Amino acid sequence: MTTATPTRTPVARSLDAIRADFPALARHEQGHPVAYFDGPGGTQVPRAVGDAMTSYLYQHNANTHWAYPTSAETDALLADARVTFADFFNATPADVSFGNNMTTIAFHLARGLARGWREGDEIVVTELDHHANVGPWRAVARDRGLVVRSVPLDTTTFRHQANALAGLVGKRTRMVAIGAASNALGTITDVAEACAIARAAGALSFVDAVHYAPHELVDVRAIGCDFLACSSYKFYGPHAGILYARADLVQGLDVPKLDPAPEEAPERLETGTQNHEGIVGAAAAVDYLASLADGEGTRRARLARAYAALHARGELLTARLWDGLSAIDGVTLYGPPPGTPRTPTIVFTVRGRSTEDVAKALVQRGVYASNGDFYAATVTERLGRGADGFVRAGAACYTSADEVDRLVAGVGELEW
Repeated sequence: MTTATPTRTPVARSLDAIRADFPALARHEQGHPVAYFDGPGGTQVPRAVGDAMTSYLYQHNANTHWAYPTSAETDALLADARVTFADFFNATPADVSFGNNMTTIAFHLARGLARGWREGDEIVVTELDHHANVGPWRAVARDRGLVVRSVPLDTTTFRHQANALAGLVGKRTRMVAIGAASNALGTITDVAEACAIARAAGALSFVDAVHYAPHELVDVRAIGCDFLACSSYKFYGPHAGILYARADLVQGLDVPKLDPAPEEAPERLETGTQNHEGIVGAAAAVDYLASLADGEGTRRARLARAYAALHARGELLTARLWDGLSAIDGVTLYGPPPGTPRTPTIVFTVRGRSTEDVAKALVQRGVYASNGDFYAATVTERLGRGADGFVRAGAACYTSADEVDRLVAGVGELEW
């Protein structure tokens, strides 16, 4: 194996028991049980999350802040969801707001922040990032005459060029927008260091944790960021976006909002009626993750134990997948190797075959894997892959070693 066997942390449920929680795993394709390797684009949902959403819609569905019981119940459920995500982020409920998805949140936040910036002020983004953390900042830069600087990708290490960020941050920098993990290459970045560089220059920091949050427990206090966003559909929840934003910054933020809407943080960031069932489901996804931990303790403590266990399992699966694919002639892998800071997400290409052809061929073995650029278009361009991009396979909490072996065998059978 590429890496040594990591220390195991006990979990309350075996892999078989975890898999039993996911109704989607009962699906069959071409006579095979489906192996879902598409988690980096959206994971499957456990029954507990669907039940929580159904319960809300059938028993508590109402708009907020009115005097009748279902409205009060909705208020309480949304408040509970803020507490849940405060535990998830290691923050306070006043720092937690909700939106459609990370992309929409980033556009909304960028517009509000840019209203306070001047022509010639600077924003730093990176070539490694998903464009949801690039496009919104470039859009406000065009509108307001701001300057965008980009941290280059080192195409040999699949990380940011060493020391490049520090050289780009200066007196005119107003925002450093950086991803905690690459949804294309699996690279995990030291965002705490990046946020410290921004803070020392008097700039704000925004962290895209969409691909990070499913695999590493977020700690906004340790990261030292001002803003951080993620999407619950990447960690076993519904399609909803969640934002950590320092309440003191939100209170003075000139965000687009209606006059009658709440003025106080965090609700002043939430335009219109929210996706209540999605928020309830997102909180249920966090509780599901906490339920995987062995033993008692606070939600945060149980999350920490669950993530440690899932991380150890993910490292084993990553090494198994990497080694299996590396042994196949004609396969090229991209991204940092196992044993280095990375997520259990691997991208590859097969000589003489388009990535779509590979993905379609894997379906014959009941393997669902995504392909393309995954909106990390700059990464694919810098690595010379263009629109064809990569085949991407990501391990989730329900992924088994047998499924990894089935994917590797499917790739090995391809002819070119």
